[in-house]
Amino acid sequence: MVKISLIEHKITPTGKKLYKCCICDNVYSKKSYCIKHQISHTEEKPFQCNQCDKAFQSKQGLIGHQLSHTGGKSYQCNQSDKAFPIKQRIIVYPRLHTGEKPFQCNQCDQAFPSKQSLIGHKVSHTGGKPYQCNQCDKAFPTKQYFIVHQRLHTGEKPYHCNHCDQAFPSKQSLVGHQVSHT
Repeated sequence: MVKISLIEHKITPTGKKLYKCCICDNVYSKKSYCIKHQISHTEEKPFQCNQCDKAFQSKQGLIGHQLSHTGGKSYQCNQSDKAFPIKQRIIVYPRLHTGEKPFQCNQCDQAFPSKQSLIGHKVSHTGGKPYQCNQCDKAFPTKQYFIVHQRLHTGEKPYHCNHCDQAFPSKQSLVGHQVSHT
């Protein structure tokens, strides 16, 4: 079961309560966001399909899966009889007919039909961290971590404290700082 810690202090300027993950101390403005995040720390899959034995960590995952049972595939390929439940797949699938590969790797001569495929390929160049900083040797597993890292080079600090004149490169850093004012 997921355990949530409610930070009772009025940390945000609007007086909203914040919810803290008891595993990694990430802070969220909504309880549902915190619960969804905490499930990612576990193997827990609370969303069970009522037609088979598959289970999912998110409701969105379950809904996508359930379409496979109902045949609810509303996105039809105009070059074949293939249909898909998710719009993104119908965008990428026709490229298999045409051979179109618009996503080019900037480190080798390979190209891919989808951005997701390219990101997966880049892992082979970076050892699991596809977002490479061009100003230092660091690489990151997610775009968000990469963006925050880039701010160390640029000095950008877009998150400002309403209680003092300090600013921070990430929202998480700001929230951690705001606790010091309570």
